[in-house]
Amino acid sequence: MDFSFSEEQTLLRNTIQSFLQDNYDFDSRKAIIQSEDGMSKENWQQLAELGLLGVPFSEADGGLDFGPVETMIVAEEFGKGLVIEPYIQTVVTCGGFLRRASESQRQEHLSKIISGEEIWAFAHAEPQGRFNLSDIKVNASKNNDEYSLNGHKCVVSGAPWAQKLIVSARTSGDQSDKDGISLFIVDKSAEGVSLRDYKTVDGSMASEVTFENVKIDSSSIIGEEGKAYDLIELVVDETIAALCAEAIGAMSVLNDATVEYCKTRKQFGQPIGKFQVLQHRMVDMFMQYEQSVSMTYMVNLKLSEDELERRKAASGAKVQICNASKFIGQSAVQLHGGMGMTDELNVGHYFKRLAMIETQFGNADHHLKKYSSAS
Repeated sequence: MDFSFSEEQTLLRNTIQSFLQDNYDFDSRKAIIQSEDGMSKENWQQLAELGLLGVPFSEADGGLDFGPVETMIVAEEFGKGLVIEPYIQTVVTCGGFLRRASESQRQEHLSKIISGEEIWAFAHAEPQGRFNLSDIKVNASKNNDEYSLNGHKCVVSGAPWAQKLIVSARTSGDQSDKDGISLFIVDKSAEGVSLRDYKTVDGSMASEVTFENVKIDSSSIIGEEGKAYDLIELVVDETIAALCAEAIGAMSVLNDATVEYCKTRKQFGQPIGKFQVLQHRMVDMFMQYEQSVSMTYMVNLKLSEDELERRKAASGAKVQICNASKFIGQSAVQLHGGMGMTDELNVGHYFKRLAMIETQFGNADHHLKKYSSAS
């Protein structure tokens, strides 16, 4: 199969690389995550001006009308630069829901995402749910034309920066039923919404979100009441595809940095890269990376296929990414020795980001089970 990129896709990649080279070296990133906001609003606006926040949205909605491959290119380059701004959370995940929303909802909200005016976060995970997308206890009870939202969501990535949340809640059924789950657009500043913000291990930010009798108008529901599970599964698969792309970007940097270090670091009078056992380890790292690239391309090409093929592709890719992330990250740190663990070197930061990607929307064991059940 031909995996070469079109001229337009290559131009997109070059544009992102230029932006990162000018604005996102390692020292700049460290300054961003240590700042009060924990992200750069200026960089977010530049992403909007470059059109990157509109990549997956249709021209009718003000976007660039690109597909999964272009989103993959953006995520991969952001992975190379360790971009902290919540692109995947806002554009891929929440944008994925809004692209399938009603015309009035798209008109109201998408322009604010594309322009960089608003950041969004998906509040779905719950403490008891592990990685089960249908395990939802947060409840939305209806009274006339209004819903009352109650419950707790955990590890809501990007929520400290967000103005809007997309919240999954149970409107009917038992705790683990696939039927009875609905999606709501919730203003983070609404009465009854409280957040406990914290930094994650990779330098990003997340929140524990509690809802206490939050009043939501019925016009804020996305799609049909109680029928959101299939949409959640679809958008999560799209998010997994983007996370896989981000991961291969980070892996490529770790591999390059490790090879370069082994060429220059001397021990016993010669570069350590001349020791055969270390050469074997670097070859293994490269093979894991190449396999991850192939699986990432595959899942992004299969997002438009039928549900079973899409689910298998997403789970298969996530298993490979999880295993490769652990192997490449640990090997890079080990081959760099003690300095691989220091904050001053970028290797540890890439390792931490890969460790976070491993657990987002399901680890290797979870997706092995999903793949088996889909086969």
